[in-house]
Amino acid sequence: MHNSHYLTIAELSKQNVLFAVATVVRREAPSSGKAGDKAVVSRFGEITGWIGGGCVQGVVRKEAGDAMQSGVPRLVRIGKNLANGAGIDGAVDYKMTCQSEGMVEIFIEPMIPQTHLVVIGKSEIAKALVKLAYSAGYRVTGVAQDADLKTFEKVDQLITQYSLQQVKTSASSFIVVATQGDQDEAVLLEALRVPHAYLGFVASRKKMKAVGGYLKDAGISEELINAIHAPAGIDINAKQPFEVAISILAEMVEVYNSMENFTGFESVENQTKLAAQQAPQWYINPVCGVPVDMNNPRHVMQYRDEKVYFCCDGCKIKFEKDPEKYITAREMGLAPEGM
Repeated sequence: MHNSHYLTIAELSKQNVLFAVATVVRREAPSSGKAGDKAVVSRFGEITGWIGGGCVQGVVRKEAGDAMQSGVPRLVRIGKNLANGAGIDGAVDYKMTCQSEGMVEIFIEPMIPQTHLVVIGKSEIAKALVKLAYSAGYRVTGVAQDADLKTFEKVDQLITQYSLQQVKTSASSFIVVATQGDQDEAVLLEALRVPHAYLGFVASRKKMKAVGGYLKDAGISEELINAIHAPAGIDINAKQPFEVAISILAEMVEVYNSMENFTGFESVENQTKLAAQQAPQWYINPVCGVPVDMNNPRHVMQYRDEKVYFCCDGCKIKFEKDPEKYITAREMGLAPEGM
């Protein structure tokens, strides 16, 4: 049983990071991958689970990386006989000469992390923001003193006291304090001490000035105090709780989209860039067209002024018999023999 991927999925989901899941959806024997087999590919190209051996893993790692960068799932077909060359719309085909007569079809789905929002308080504005953000696809943590399952319409995590000790925030988390007079100072003080990308405070400018004095006396720097968004939200002349919630969400979107170059900000864009920087460097095997990890090839040899990387013994042997044939075909822009 190759079930280690379940633990990996749970752990990566908990970390709220980018990864991909590959599932064998169809198989023609002989093939080591069977329908239902799964593997997880991390944003750095590490694979956990089982979808087949040999060249299949290289293809899946390469295509999973592309899927994570684009955010678009894909069907990958790998084998020698792919319906006599007839492609399936939207599928990526690898017709490999070094494969057995078998074939596998693998569906690769990128798992895009959700933006984390922590809403503190049980005011009507807090409830409206939770409802709106959850519907918009945020991963929402609701924090309120003596809260119960009826306090918020729906949250991913519910904390029933004004404490963030059980809340895992990061440099990409958004926090909104909507306590509106209920322990404002203490709650803001705790929020300032955990990692976050945005901290909004639902209060008037007059209220913020008074609270700012308390925070300064508590040892918080003016820089951190001035970074608090108060009043939270962009100015749309909001009156009703849902209108205020809309203005706050709009400000969060504005902040998110303007911070993608901030070093510590783990947006999907930043995770994708980091993955691209640290992912394997791929070389397309000139014999069969299979991507080969240049740091972990099966074989490598020098030809002309370049190193040529191979995924298997068969490709290396074919290349050695007539290297000029394969290099010339590549230089002419022709598809590899196996594609």
